[in-house]
Amino acid sequence: MNSKVQNLISSRVSLAPMAGITDYVLRSLVRRYSKTCLLTTEMISSEALTQVKDNVITARDDNHSPISYQLSGHKPQMIANCAKYLEEFADMIDINMGCPVNKVVKGTDGCALMRNPDLAAEIVKEVKASVSIPVSVKFRLGYTFDEMNFVEFGQRMQDAGADFITIHGRTRSQMYGGKADWGKIALLKQNIDIPVFANGDVVSIETAVQCLEESQADGIAIGRGALGDPSLLYRVEKYLSTGEYIKPPELEEKIDTLKQHLLEEIELRGEDVGIKFCRKFIPYYLNGFPGASKLRGELVLMEDLAEIFSTLDNIVGKK
Repeated sequence: MNSKVQNLISSRVSLAPMAGITDYVLRSLVRRYSKTCLLTTEMISSEALTQVKDNVITARDDNHSPISYQLSGHKPQMIANCAKYLEEFADMIDINMGCPVNKVVKGTDGCALMRNPDLAAEIVKEVKASVSIPVSVKFRLGYTFDEMNFVEFGQRMQDAGADFITIHGRTRSQMYGGKADWGKIALLKQNIDIPVFANGDVVSIETAVQCLEESQADGIAIGRGALGDPSLLYRVEKYLSTGEYIKPPELEEKIDTLKQHLLEEIELRGEDVGIKFCRKFIPYYLNGFPGASKLRGELVLMEDLAEIFSTLDNIVGKK
């Protein structure tokens, strides 16, 4: 195993990239709990980055390392140029070959690259030649159930120079529905030599352990499980390294974290945009108690921070 990669993934846990989700603020919240997990940025379009160097999307703190910056696209030289630019910020460059969203695959980016392994391999080769840091690839089991080429695809990526793979245990046609097939990931692990992280449906310590057992992966990438609970990666790390079980946060702690999330998004984006950006996170923070659905419906319509905070304080009886 590449020693640089080994250091980056030593905790066996990473934050999976999620477009419009794993921004600077969420990464910072995760890092307050876990000092060692591999963070990954949201998907960065190579086309967009070529036109505008976006300081919001590239933002990071010194303590964000280890961190991987994820690029999407289908033009090898363009992605390589963007990778070279991002090398200043990144400890690893990840190439998105798994995004299932229509507007992405219609542009032959994301999971569409699994239907064009020659182009995918060329992209990896160009990026690998352009940077001195490790290069990883994230992909799925295949485009459809009839096109499950994940083993052959993973071998091609390894042969092209990829140092590390994250694989989501669904096909593109499944999107995020159904159940991730962790067992299939074991087939990939058996047929390549570079490290593999399993991704999909890890939302607790228990599911993390089950995923590792079934996938035989070197580690796990946690995505949606971190929404509403940025402590999850740390709690999984702690359990895997010491066997200590740390309980999930209580409602009051989750509300405190949501308030901090709001404040930091506002600081990054301004109050109006920050509040609207944070609306997508509210359902994950506020669930599992009487009246939660009604409260969520009210909160996502509010535009005044004081009103939002007052409503959140009232949930746990604060005055």
